[in-house]
Amino acid sequence: MSAAIEIRNITKSFGNCKALQGIDLEIQEGEMVALIGASGSGKSTLLRHVAGFIAADAGTIAVMGQTVQQEGRLARNIRGIRANIGFVFQQFNLVGRLSVITNVMTGLLHRTSLWRGLLMRFSVPDRQAALEALVAVGIEQKAWLRATTLSGGQQQRAAIARCLVQGARVILADEPIASLDPESSRNVMELLATLNRERRCTVVVSLHQVEFALKYCPRTVALHRGRVVYDGPSAALTTQLLCELYGSDAEELFGRALDSSPHKHPAIAAPLPFSAA
Repeated sequence: MSAAIEIRNITKSFGNCKALQGIDLEIQEGEMVALIGASGSGKSTLLRHVAGFIAADAGTIAVMGQTVQQEGRLARNIRGIRANIGFVFQQFNLVGRLSVITNVMTGLLHRTSLWRGLLMRFSVPDRQAALEALVAVGIEQKAWLRATTLSGGQQQRAAIARCLVQGARVILADEPIASLDPESSRNVMELLATLNRERRCTVVVSLHQVEFALKYCPRTVALHRGRVVYDGPSAALTTQLLCELYGSDAEELFGRALDSSPHKHPAIAAPLPFSAA
């Protein structure tokens, strides 16, 4: 198995705030990995570095064997490299006045001529590919509606369909369920898990909700104040370990899990009370 994402000694500061501190991480092709941490832990910042949206102060990142950035400089061919990287935003990043299918087809802009892209003039094969992607995420009946008419969960499905038509081999999902209701959250996570399993997409999803990491992601990477504090099997995460890792921040990140557990005291090494079924 070869590495889909290689991160070597990535550091990033915003003024006096050290957002990332010497991050070293390797994610293999076909993995589904949860990235967890409280607000300000560096999850979103790290994903945006992997996608090449932000240049680090130091370190190297490669995706699918191509260097995204090195020592503070983005690759010259970063636009071409991003064609392999699908990014799912927390707030969907759709154009509300455009139809759902047109939003999905924007995933093809990297290989569409400039004039067609500016005029949103897509070919018949492009429309067919977008419809197939919408079928794959289960909202093909919404194809010709404006994006603003969709529920939050449906908009997130459209955003994932955009990654599919893009042909992304790596999907980075930045808090994709943070603004969704519980049922929509489960649907989106099931969809990401299906794409990982059936299409062998490498998926890295940042989450506040530990129960979703336990249920859907075999591996979890935990960030705390810009550092990796845990990297291993999700099944090994216990209430005790999470409290040791996050201290006072555990209430924000795992409050619901801890409150619903019969073992609230951090000295009791009990698994979190969520089924993997």
